[in-house]
Amino acid sequence: MTMIFGVPLAAFTGQLMLGLINGAFYALLSLGLAVIFGLLKIVNFAHGAMYMLGAFATLLGMQYLGINYWVSLILVPLVVGGFGMLIERFILRRISHLDHLYGLLLTFGLALIFEGTLVNFFGVSGLRYPTPELLQGGYNLGFMFLPIYRGWVLLAALVVCLGTWFIIERTRLGAYLRAGTENSALMQAFGVNVPLLITLTYGFGVALAAFAGVLAAPLYPVSPTMGSSLLIVVFAVVVIGGMGSILGSILTGLAMGLIEGLTKVYYPEAANTVIFLVMILVLMLRPAGLFGKEA
Repeated sequence: MTMIFGVPLAAFTGQLMLGLINGAFYALLSLGLAVIFGLLKIVNFAHGAMYMLGAFATLLGMQYLGINYWVSLILVPLVVGGFGMLIERFILRRISHLDHLYGLLLTFGLALIFEGTLVNFFGVSGLRYPTPELLQGGYNLGFMFLPIYRGWVLLAALVVCLGTWFIIERTRLGAYLRAGTENSALMQAFGVNVPLLITLTYGFGVALAAFAGVLAAPLYPVSPTMGSSLLIVVFAVVVIGGMGSILGSILTGLAMGLIEGLTKVYYPEAANTVIFLVMILVLMLRPAGLFGKEA
């Protein structure tokens, strides 16, 4: 039996794959947080709730409306993103002139409301969403067995993350977004509708969380608490990568997933805390994060 550092090859590669899958969700969610904070300076504590709403919308859409998984991949992010735009337009915009702490407290309160409402209707036990028929089964790669759906999740997350980075960093639209948040008065003088850009940006960040929720529905139990349990880890990933850093969120999310997976192989007791240990170390050595800009 082939061994890697005292661990069977199949177990080692299997944990690496699980780590990459978790890292894909960390990357997607931290990317949405980075987009919202980097462009709007809103610490969005409702982000985990939007991820949960994406998973629930996928499940309820199948049960009550007959909407399949592939339609949900497109429809759910649009619906939840639109809901996020309403939140920004009618709630967050009213406190945009106040300290950022007010936005943090407000979004935290919204998250509790969403979570508590769904707990009343569905309880805290997880509900199951079936794996799409096209993505069932797996491939034997010789050194490991790769479930098709897990491979799809990793591919879809990478495509969306890199596409988002390209739009924000390499297109004219992204330049407008960055300029509008840095000097909104100047951009409005040039005829750019900055408030609309801000609303669209918040909606896009929320849509990324909902997209992650759709991907998660066939993998994890769908429950009202699934977002809150993941949000703290995602915030740690964002801090490690650098608050507001788009590329940092993607790379750090994947890297932290791998580190977490390897920790489960060699020291399982520390798997739930290793990301926070890395966060403490990074804050001590580089407070702005690995890819963040110093103030």
